[in-house]
Amino acid sequence: MANRTSDLVEQVQEAHKLDVKALFDYASAHVPGFPLSPSNFTLSQFGHGQSNPTYLMQVETGGAVKRYVLRKKPPGKLLQSAHAVEREFQVLKALGDNTQVPVPKVFCLCNDPSVIGTAFYIMEFLEGRIFVDPKLLGVPPERRRALYQATAKVLAALHSANVDAIGLGNYGRRDNYCKRQIERWFKQYLASTSEGKPERNPKMLELVDWLRKNIPPEDSSGATAGLVHGDFRIDNVVFHPTEDRVIGILDWELSTLGNQMCDVAYSCMPYIVRMGLEPKLGKGLEIVGIPEGIPSQAEFLAEYCFEAGKAWPVFEWKFYIAFSMFRGAAIFTGVYNRWLMGNASGGKRAEHTGAQANGLIDSALDFIAKKTVLPDHPPYVSRGRRQYGTENKVQRLPEGSGRFVPSKKVLELKNRLIKFMEDHIYPMENEFNKRAHSDLRWTVHPEEEKLKELAKKEGLRNLWIPSDSAARAKELIFSGSENAHWDYAHDRLLGAGLSNLEYGYLCEIMGRSVWAPQIFNCGAPDTGNMEVLLRYGTKEQMHEWLVPLLDGKIRSGFAMTEPQVASSDATNIECSIRRHGDSYIINGTKWWTSGAMDPRCRILILMGKTDFNAAKHKQQSMILVDIKTPGVRIKRPLTVFGFDDAPHGHAEISFENVCVPAKNILLGEGRGFEIAQGRLGPGRLHHCMRLIGAAERGMQLMAQRALQRKTFGKLIAQHGSFLSDIAKCRVELEQTRLLVLEAADQLDRLGNKKARGALAMAKVAAPNMALKVLDMAMQVHGAAGLSSDTVLAHLWATARTLRLADGPDEVHLGTIAKLELQRAKL
Repeated sequence: MANRTSDLVEQVQEAHKLDVKALFDYASAHVPGFPLSPSNFTLSQFGHGQSNPTYLMQVETGGAVKRYVLRKKPPGKLLQSAHAVEREFQVLKALGDNTQVPVPKVFCLCNDPSVIGTAFYIMEFLEGRIFVDPKLLGVPPERRRALYQATAKVLAALHSANVDAIGLGNYGRRDNYCKRQIERWFKQYLASTSEGKPERNPKMLELVDWLRKNIPPEDSSGATAGLVHGDFRIDNVVFHPTEDRVIGILDWELSTLGNQMCDVAYSCMPYIVRMGLEPKLGKGLEIVGIPEGIPSQAEFLAEYCFEAGKAWPVFEWKFYIAFSMFRGAAIFTGVYNRWLMGNASGGKRAEHTGAQANGLIDSALDFIAKKTVLPDHPPYVSRGRRQYGTENKVQRLPEGSGRFVPSKKVLELKNRLIKFMEDHIYPMENEFNKRAHSDLRWTVHPEEEKLKELAKKEGLRNLWIPSDSAARAKELIFSGSENAHWDYAHDRLLGAGLSNLEYGYLCEIMGRSVWAPQIFNCGAPDTGNMEVLLRYGTKEQMHEWLVPLLDGKIRSGFAMTEPQVASSDATNIECSIRRHGDSYIINGTKWWTSGAMDPRCRILILMGKTDFNAAKHKQQSMILVDIKTPGVRIKRPLTVFGFDDAPHGHAEISFENVCVPAKNILLGEGRGFEIAQGRLGPGRLHHCMRLIGAAERGMQLMAQRALQRKTFGKLIAQHGSFLSDIAKCRVELEQTRLLVLEAADQLDRLGNKKARGALAMAKVAAPNMALKVLDMAMQVHGAAGLSSDTVLAHLWATARTLRLADGPDEVHLGTIAKLELQRAKL
């Protein structure tokens, strides 16, 4: 049941009494329209809330009543930087004067403690409803949902405020918010539990240690920074007396600039724990049961994300909730300490805050121990033509008005990727290239490992991993493990939960440099091999090989193509895999085993025949081979138009009586083709995505060169033939990009088999388009375009390879033609 704001007052507590006459005199002089000769002036105190004492000022004049709200610092010795009412006044005035965010109007700020003992400010009184209980008892179910939606909407509006435009640009630091908040509140917790004060809980140290280790990378970059309320919850907003809309946001004491997801998580606390007048912390709505009409935590969060244009925080949510509980525990401990000293403003509520602080610490540690805390995808939220989330987990269309408009989450990742490329990858290309042509070519450049670690910290590794594959890995790797908590670091190990379509926008950026994919752990053949292990590997195989691959500790190779047969028809392969007791014996020769020359390469996925007499497509199997197994011999590195792609390399390898454990077989004998089709769908598409990026790099370099070089008295860019050619290149590039995105969308919605036509078309179109664009760029560069002085020749060589790799054009054209004829028959 709602409380009228005027019903939440009580007599002024003894510790918070003040000089009423001095207050009246000050208000008369500084509040516009304040009655100068009232018949009655009374002061009462709001009992709801435990922070800065808040009073209702009531002025009666000839039967008319005016009400104001006074908010001041508490008396006594205060913790440093706490209870800054002047900051509350600043943010309320900025929002009230410059935005549509509903806040009370502020009239005056007094920093002179001689008036009533502490600094204070006066603001308007809002007559409305405050719901102290998040269950919204006494409210019809349909209106409960509307009230929660209004709460999510007003929080999104608050977070959308342009702080620079409204004069709050210096209201706080935007980077490392959580890191600084952890240290600030931990320091205050220690100060509140020092000698002679409440007993210190040792579990708090454990919680702080976990939080320090799991701060999301977005926090350090300030990517989610903006105005933060600091104590946003449903009982800190005032609703209209009769309508289900917010007319005011209260209690801005903790406001600053910083990570806005902390506000969102704190507003979701009632779903997890119940904080009230009870001596102990209660169970949250999602445990005791959500009352009819109130949205689930995921639905409320999706509502906010939709309104604010925020990405679904599936990987970060565990941290943000645990952080909210930690901060709540620190605040409650401080309130309890003040209550013991007699100057807490929360009355009866403050008496139990010590026990509730310890309950929050326990709840935070329990929450951290959970394997999953949010669904991988947001629930569906629709408003007209816009949408957020999905009704079908297979179909994940980006938000926006167009079919292929990237979501806010993808745009944020894309911008971070572009910045990383500009700051770190492009400047290092010449250095990487020099080493690749030196005597140290088969060793890893030290800077590469540093950049990999930096990319990991930025949350830009393993972005290629689909959420369904990640879910299987979580289940298998950590099921039954008592000590393995699925924390933020593990979530980041399994990517950002993107669909193939979403990854397409990012993979394209990586394709602009031949060196970039490996930095982000998004390069072939590792991604394809990791996909095989994610989809088909056993728990033991994942632990032994997948985890170090995901972590970038080792690399891998894919051994399929053979020199003595046409391997585009995989039924031709001759390498044998013979069962011998608890082992398999492998004999044969493979070549173009990309990645095998890398000194970090530890594991090969090899395709061979386990039964030469079985049905045509049941003879082949795939097996894991440790590259250090006796009998595995790297014969030579192969070159592509003179490029050996060191230190990655492409190797010819012989396998002579190579004995591997039977447990290394993937999925079972005779299932090699099944695995290959599952592996090659996304893998082929990744190549196409990177080719779009390579072509964009070519366009960029081509245009720059044409605007700098003159031939026959004018810039190349002024020649009609060039203008026609670059325009045609742009047309073909955009056509191909849409085809690749369509293929990715079909792969997400329909699966590999039904999307094979679109995948085949993309696989034919992308390399041919890239070759045309890069050839044109090389032509514009003249002789320089053929040299290693630019990346163009290397990009061209890679693009030409991809007319053969993962199936030659002719095979894909055959697939397209067969499907076309099948449609004609229908």
